[in-house]
Amino acid sequence: MGFAAAMTFAATVLTLYPDMFPGPLGISLAGRGLAEGKWSIETVQIRDFARDKHRTVDDTPAGGGAGMVLKADVLAAAIDHARSLSPEAPVIAMTPRGRPISQARVRELAAGPGVTILCGRFEGFDERIFEGRNVEQVSVGDIVLSGGEPAALMLLDACIRLLPGVMGAASSGAEESFEDGLLEYPHYTRPTEWEGRTIPEVLRSGDHAKIAAWRKQKAEEDTRLRRPDLWERHRGARDQSASGARHKDEDLGS
Repeated sequence: MGFAAAMTFAATVLTLYPDMFPGPLGISLAGRGLAEGKWSIETVQIRDFARDKHRTVDDTPAGGGAGMVLKADVLAAAIDHARSLSPEAPVIAMTPRGRPISQARVRELAAGPGVTILCGRFEGFDERIFEGRNVEQVSVGDIVLSGGEPAALMLLDACIRLLPGVMGAASSGAEESFEDGLLEYPHYTRPTEWEGRTIPEVLRSGDHAKIAAWRKQKAEEDTRLRRPDLWERHRGARDQSASGARHKDEDLGS
């Protein structure tokens, strides 16, 4: 029993709106995983760590400007409390100023003990909190949200679906978009013809080698057209591994 509990992926969310959690993560496969104890979630109300009678969590930006900024001293006290709950979990702040989250980073997080997520509001965080408490800054895209909570739900969903026993079919996670640095190939299902559009013939051929080749080609084409940034990275990684293999062959020949 103790061993199973130790293996649970533990999420801690620091937020001004704890009622937003688990939200959609309490439904479907993630919800079933939560009920079965495959992962857990705890919320920490940032306001509980304010030091004055008004429970003030924010203040005006130094240097002037619109909006309010979350205070470093209040955030630090909330983070210290969360770290006492999950000492091994990395602390991640959801912010459009962070590094874009990648599937590779999601896989690392899902393989670990869990994650503590800091959700901002207003104009964001006092910058000193990131170094002062070793907080990783992560962005879910070049968009601005009203707060970090929807982004936290998105990050947690990406992690939870990779946990053992959550998704069901073990192979489901292997052929998704980004797992090999490319977008996923397009999917079709019956009816064979819909509004004059038919399923590509190769997918009805039963020839698995041809189907695999077609899917690879489509994944590469779609990535090149829709996500040139991913395509350049994929091409660079491919060239690098090819040149590595070439050097290996040359070493063997010498």
